[in-house]
Amino acid sequence: MSVPVSDDAVLQLLNVESSYGPIKAIRGVSLQVRRGEIATVLGSNGAGKTTILKTISGIIDPRKGSITFKGEAITAKDPAFIVQSGLCHVPEGREVFPLLSVRDNLLMGAFTRSDRDGVARDLETVFNYFPILRERAAQDAGLLSGGQQQMLAISRALMANPDLILLDEPSLGLSPKLTKEIFEIVVKINRDRGTTILLVEQNANMALNAADYGYVLENGRIVMEDTCANLREKDDIKEFYLGMKEAGVREERRWKKKKNWR
Repeated sequence: MSVPVSDDAVLQLLNVESSYGPIKAIRGVSLQVRRGEIATVLGSNGAGKTTILKTISGIIDPRKGSITFKGEAITAKDPAFIVQSGLCHVPEGREVFPLLSVRDNLLMGAFTRSDRDGVARDLETVFNYFPILRERAAQDAGLLSGGQQQMLAISRALMANPDLILLDEPSLGLSPKLTKEIFEIVVKINRDRGTTILLVEQNANMALNAADYGYVLENGRIVMEDTCANLREKDDIKEFYLGMKEAGVREERRWKKKKNWR
């Protein structure tokens, strides 16, 4: 699948394939994320969503294809180089430094920066987004709840002042209330700071409401893409991802089956 490059594409994948040993996890994936938007990749567990993010951020080297970020090739580059280029990855499962304080975790996110005043401003910004982190600034990160650790992981990425954040399953293990709160802040970060976000998420309803553009991944391949407003109206998405197939369509199918039985 070939995607025409948009003039404002900050990230582009073209025919990317990645594997775990002999097992292909993603197959010919092509997508792009435009500057300033939230894009999302939807798919069931095991579809290859996390592999896409790991391949972009350099954790996994692709077997085929190319990845371009801000017009520069980053295919199979070292993860440290990719971070310094302005791309940060918030991994699935949060992965905070449990024995470091909340404040030190945040400062670790700014390790590539030398502008002390800018770091101080961004520290205050993330405390405003997530006031609980200010309250727990001196506490070991490992003692935070799951939701608070997710807030910390997102904030740590923001401390790098990135152009693009890769956000992997931010709702994993969280209550519906906390999930809603996290997604509201993600949207606020995008709108306030203009930070581009590529979001991978199993909670399709939340993702489609937060994002601007979406891709549907099945068995390692992109099978559908469109604006999120349009995806929300597609019957396949409603049935398989949102669990809200229109009752009228279900009734029509039942009626047709009954008619065929006669």
